[in-house]
Amino acid sequence: MKSEWPLVPIGEVAQLFDGPHATPKKTNDGPVFLGISSLKRGQLDLSSTEHLSEEDFSKWTRRVVPHVGDVVFSYETRIGEVAIIPEGLKCCLGRRMALLRPDQTRLLPKYLLYYFLSDEFQGLLRTRTIHGSTVDRLPLTDFPSYPVRIPSIEVQRSISEVLEAFDKRIALLRETNSTLETIAQTLFKSWFVDFDPVRAKAEGRQLEGIDATTAALFPDSFEESELGLVPKGWEAGVLSDLASFQNGYAFRSQDWVDTGHPVVKIGDVKPGLINFSGCSRVAPTTVVGLERFKLSRGDLLVGMTGYVGETGLVPRVEPDAYINQRVGRLVTRAGLSDIGMVYCAVRDPAYKAYAESQSHGSAQANVSGAALLAYPVVIPSPEVLSRFNHIVEPLLESILSNHEQAQTLTQLRDTLLPRLISGQLRLPEAMAEITKSTAQELQYAN
Repeated sequence: MKSEWPLVPIGEVAQLFDGPHATPKKTNDGPVFLGISSLKRGQLDLSSTEHLSEEDFSKWTRRVVPHVGDVVFSYETRIGEVAIIPEGLKCCLGRRMALLRPDQTRLLPKYLLYYFLSDEFQGLLRTRTIHGSTVDRLPLTDFPSYPVRIPSIEVQRSISEVLEAFDKRIALLRETNSTLETIAQTLFKSWFVDFDPVRAKAEGRQLEGIDATTAALFPDSFEESELGLVPKGWEAGVLSDLASFQNGYAFRSQDWVDTGHPVVKIGDVKPGLINFSGCSRVAPTTVVGLERFKLSRGDLLVGMTGYVGETGLVPRVEPDAYINQRVGRLVTRAGLSDIGMVYCAVRDPAYKAYAESQSHGSAQANVSGAALLAYPVVIPSPEVLSRFNHIVEPLLESILSNHEQAQTLTQLRDTLLPRLISGQLRLPEAMAEITKSTAQELQYAN
């Protein structure tokens, strides 16, 4: 089947446009100025969007105004990164970016996007990359000659729909997790920062969103403490009143191998959830006797060097993962079931700011476990603490479960993509694999 799909020079089925070779003055609003950092594995990430004025927009779009369906990519430094322009985005290209505008009678934008991400095309880009003394780059003059494998429009559409369904489901799971995180943090702020239930009770009113049984757990007045006014009967404390701290193990440079048990280093502690994709690994023989450094699902980790104060939950991973030095584990008595308040406290931006203020070191920031545990917190009554943890536990469980589903879907998509694009896998076979994998994941989750 592979031979049935002709290889066509990309210049025959798409127009190529280079972006500007300068940077405009940034503004707080206005049209979006795209940067290569916005391109992330086929997605356009506008979370750190920069803008430019309308006047500069006309100057920076003299070569090309990006349209919906255009495929933008980086040809320097972050080679191989690509995304598609969505509907309604008014933007201009940044430096080191180019744009492909496909002839949609022959090449669909979504198919081009996924072909760009395929092993076949990514491998081609690696062979054509010029490695300079400062940056790596692709020569755009040669780009129109790069071959693209083009099936019929109907097959392109079917392949795109299969792969896009993965992306939409993954995006929905991540959006859901963002919402769950917001719910947990909003409740934490209401109960332990603004003391809304106490204020409502003092004023003789029922707080919206809280049942009478829960409301009865709160006092109706305040008293002075080292942290200022706190609810009566509560205490001014520190994080060590709620959790203990464990340092990671000092693995040696000679311990690292290509396959084996993942080891979480400081760069793997991403905000919210631990990222195992780029972990270093050690052999099974290396971790003999190191059970106390083995990670469990739901563990809460914190960075101590470089990314000080970054925190993340440990999702399910196989084989077992271990914790490296300069990464700490915050330990509570019952794990995920009583970590809710600790999780929300350290996920608050104030905790990262505190950790950074306690750090030292000229080359990179370092902070001690003792300093991380000295973070000031309000200690509520045992009943309120238990109730909060009881409410937040299912939110954290859902966050972990959603993340694990997203990882499974990502792995399956990345497995199917090159086989679909190359013609090695027919669509009915792909659908059968998707059905089988989804059923296994649901069984695992339940």
